[in-house]
Amino acid sequence: MSSEKRNELSVFFHMLYELNKGLRSLALLTTPLENRDLIEERLEKCGYECIIEELKSGYINVFFGIKEPIDVLKKFKKNSLKDFTPEEDFILGILLGYNTNQQCKRYLTRKAS
Repeated sequence: MSSEKRNELSVFFHMLYELNKGLRSLALLTTPLENRDLIEERLEKCGYECIIEELKSGYINVFFGIKEPIDVLKKFKKNSLKDFTPEEDFILGILLGYNTNQQCKRYLTRKAS
């Protein structure tokens, strides 16, 4: 892998490090579609599950981590983040380790709309 490609994927590799150390159980990465094969190969090698959402912009959202959080996302049966209910969005934010108070505020704002 070229150093340019490695720099481009540095966030992905950092997220993998955090998964390996148990600091997180689920991660979300938005990256160009051209990185898909490399990411899928690395996740398979590491034993992590993933869900990939193709975006119209030529990018992909890659949800990856341990089995249980991925299974929760699969139960939502949504094709896009924009289709998530406020409750599903809240659960996703908590699973990703986002600030709980900010997630509560986001949820309340979305429910008020």
